[in-house]
Amino acid sequence: MDTGILVLRLLVGLLVAAHGVQKISSHLGGNGLDGGAEEFRADGFRGGVLTALAAGGGQIGSGLLLASGLLTPLAAAGTIGVMTVALTVKRHNGLWVQNDGYEYPLVLIVTAAALSATGPGTWSLDAPLGLATYPLWWAAPVLAVGVGSGLLARLVLHRGPATEPAAPATEPAFRR
Repeated sequence: MDTGILVLRLLVGLLVAAHGVQKISSHLGGNGLDGGAEEFRADGFRGGVLTALAAGGGQIGSGLLLASGLLTPLAAAGTIGVMTVALTVKRHNGLWVQNDGYEYPLVLIVTAAALSATGPGTWSLDAPLGLATYPLWWAAPVLAVGVGSGLLARLVLHRGPATEPAAPATEPAFRR
């Protein structure tokens, strides 16, 4: 069981961290910080560079914590939070990833929640700290905090639907 949890933690954690690196740099196929900022602006978010840095940093941090099995509930909540934002951005495209849907963020959310339920296993940095086993009920608050933080970030940072600029007032043709 520990081997399976280790493989799952490494795969998901390193993919989440790598995705964060792409948001803020040109490494791993990223478009640099300017590209990450433009991606957020195109998706309707405020802040551009600051939003890209926060999202990228959140993904890098939570991904590396998850991969190493350190502070696993915090890592899972962070992963769930950033992936909840991604899910809300992609939900209008439907489920399937080939249509730019939310399939991938959903898989990462559920995997992070499952890891918070199982704990990081014996081969983790939590183990020597005596934190390798968490009660099953930890998954519920981790999921709630993760989804709640993602929805709050979306609410605060998303501009919402674009509005048409008001038409300029026209002067009357006849002036005195």
